[in-house]
Amino acid sequence: MPRIIPRPSIIEAAGHPPKKIEEFIGRVNSGDEAVSIARMTSPGGWVEPGQTPEFDEYTVVLRGSLQVESKEGILQVNAGQAIITRAGEWVRYSTPGAEGAEYIAVCLPGFSPSIVHRDA
Repeated sequence: MPRIIPRPSIIEAAGHPPKKIEEFIGRVNSGDEAVSIARMTSPGGWVEPGQTPEFDEYTVVLRGSLQVESKEGILQVNAGQAIITRAGEWVRYSTPGAEGAEYIAVCLPGFSPSIVHRDA
């Protein structure tokens, strides 16, 4: 039977200044481990530690600009664009622009702090 998810869970975010993570589907809010779907709202100047996750991440930027750093270089992902990062690949996300960003992130398998492998 179909199931409505009435509201997201707010998840504590890594990085500074704090960003807002609203998990709609995933381990915390719906109990799903296979996938997570979350809306992220990050302020201008936000940066998180680098990570080498065990999941693929599919990100669609709705507003502003998201910066994605990898070992190959730095990419700017603007509103209306998307980016895919693959499991096992080192990445670091940030929103250095004053406007920050709002984006949807889908992780396969679902996000968990135990499989994100953040830099020390």
